[in-house]
Amino acid sequence: MNDTESLESLRNEALAAIGAAVDLKELEAARVKYLGRKSALLAVLREVGQLEPEKRAVVGKRANEVKKDVGDALDHREGDLAARAREAASLADTFDLTLPGERFRTGHVHPLASTAEEIVQIFRSMGFEVADGPEIETEYHNFEALNMPAFHPARDMQDTFFVGDDLLLRTHTSNVQIRAMKTRKPPLSVLAPGRVYRRDSDITHSPMFHQIEGFMVDERITLGHLKSVLSSFVRAIFGKARKVRFRPSYFPFVEPGAEMDVECVMCDGKGCRVCKSSGWLEILGAGMIHPKVLAHVGYDSEKYTGFAFGMGIERVAMLRHRISDIRLFFENDVRFLEQF
Repeated sequence: MNDTESLESLRNEALAAIGAAVDLKELEAARVKYLGRKSALLAVLREVGQLEPEKRAVVGKRANEVKKDVGDALDHREGDLAARAREAASLADTFDLTLPGERFRTGHVHPLASTAEEIVQIFRSMGFEVADGPEIETEYHNFEALNMPAFHPARDMQDTFFVGDDLLLRTHTSNVQIRAMKTRKPPLSVLAPGRVYRRDSDITHSPMFHQIEGFMVDERITLGHLKSVLSSFVRAIFGKARKVRFRPSYFPFVEPGAEMDVECVMCDGKGCRVCKSSGWLEILGAGMIHPKVLAHVGYDSEKYTGFAFGMGIERVAMLRHRISDIRLFFENDVRFLEQF
């Protein structure tokens, strides 16, 4: 190619290709084809020196003009395509108010948290205040002050996690009872919810579970007060028609001690597999605070009396929601949690 007619044809072909490019990728392909190192136009420029002098000036001048025209067209088209790309990106980021809204999955309060809060509110309505205490506790506050000295067999029933010579993970929230009574004088009504730890694990037991301890101390507190408070609690959380009963039982930190049963929530007292055909389900332990416990905190047991009770939050939640396996509370299965 060494004449101006061929250069004109090449110019028209390049401008048409540039004008037809729909994006920057196609435009870059046109740039390589018409201005690249292997393009026909650069081949003409390399051969100009071999032409006759009079023809060399004409062809060389026209070849440079064609090169400039093609370069200008490429730059102009590149600016247009880049502007279109920015506009498209801007439109893509624009929020269309006519589109339907996106649905987001909402979380749920854990059934144990909601059950604990409900229990706390019930006892608060009866005048109890909430207190807290350490989960890593001394043997004195967890055992000895609660009438369980080192040789006491009840310690073996606790299956304790020890973390030091005199430190352990508390086996009940009764340690709060001791700490509250050592720093305050009667009258007092205290509720102590929190995590507790025991070496036990099966479908009805967990090595970590939640317990609520409650106690009341004042002059002339009787077993009748205990029965009234706990009966009111059961009616509030299980319904007014739910029956209760108290059975004598032994706990080293109360005397006398009792266990409270509620009418089976599965069969309404008719007898089923869950209640072992008895019609009753045990829900908590309670009793009058032992005089030795009162002595440990400096209370005069001749003047003051009190009652205490303790229940597992998991136990209450399982009965309320008819859950058969305690491990479901801790497995974080969304299918289970979404039911609440």
